[in-house]
Amino acid sequence: MGAVVAAPRRKPAGNQVALRTDARHGTPVCRATPRPRRPVPPARGAAALPSANAGTAPWRIGYLGTVPLTSPDAARNWSAFEQALKERGYVEGRNVVFERRFSDGSIERFPALAAELAERNVDVIVVVANAAAHVVKETTTTIPVVMLMVANPVGARLVASLAHPGGNITGIADYQIELVTKRFELLKATLPNASHVAMVACERCTATGLAHVDAATLAAARANREAAVRNLGITLAHVDLSSPEDFERATAAVLLARPDALFLYPSPVNYFLRRELAQFASRHRIPLFAPLRAQAEAGALMSYGPNPLDQYVKAADYVDRILRGAKPADLPIEQPTMLELVINRGTARALSIVIPPSVAVRAHEMLD
Repeated sequence: MGAVVAAPRRKPAGNQVALRTDARHGTPVCRATPRPRRPVPPARGAAALPSANAGTAPWRIGYLGTVPLTSPDAARNWSAFEQALKERGYVEGRNVVFERRFSDGSIERFPALAAELAERNVDVIVVVANAAAHVVKETTTTIPVVMLMVANPVGARLVASLAHPGGNITGIADYQIELVTKRFELLKATLPNASHVAMVACERCTATGLAHVDAATLAAARANREAAVRNLGITLAHVDLSSPEDFERATAAVLLARPDALFLYPSPVNYFLRRELAQFASRHRIPLFAPLRAQAEAGALMSYGPNPLDQYVKAADYVDRILRGAKPADLPIEQPTMLELVINRGTARALSIVIPPSVAVRAHEMLD
């Protein structure tokens, strides 16, 4: 564990946040009165930690995600984030308060939850995934925002560039969209005879998260993906799963398609329903391919993508730098440095699938 350092002191509370309504979406937009300049933060390694009762109000860190902490993998991600903050001097109940909000898989809840965080006058908001990031961007132009697991933030017009984000948003970009073709390649390498695949995606998530990407760019991205899939000898059946309430309808559509495999497109809904989707695939003996480790742990045959824990630790570092006075506009956006292939051997055995050596040798971990 790294040495615990002192967090900067927060100025006394008292700033007021005014909300206006975005005329396009009816979304409350935060405009906070300017905060007084903060004192220069202590150098790393300083022994003393500021206390919430030492004449200063605690820092308020907002968090907007999909899955509540009752989920073991969500709790694991949060624990990594909280521990990284502790190592930088931020201790809940002492000098920091966490304002956590979760959509429970419903993207329609994001606007109200984001408005709640703005009204709580938080010092920074940590936001997960594109749909939530866009809602927060429309809610506040003043509160610093740290994003993680967000695909193509430049193309989605969340930031101006990776090197110089501009505005009030920075954080960690993700390769989820770019990795779709690679995941299909892994599917074909694992199941050489697979020719018809059902792809489950959240159409409303895409419409929200990529709402600011021009139509020509989106059309080109889809054309490139479908060309790559055709080159692999695969045809796709597109299935929409835009809310947990759509689960029965979506799974019925999958069965109607009679696919050789089930492919989960990155979305907060698919992540929220990861256990239900894995159980459905197991019950009907359909190999399931997913983007995130937690989905392989839930029973998908394999997952391929960035390590979420690494992104949560990096997010804590962004929060620390912002609370010490850095501006999001000046903090370059990082990208994942490691992609991991996780294979669920228990699922493979249950489906009588032999993982080819050429795929198995690339796995970072085999789950039993």
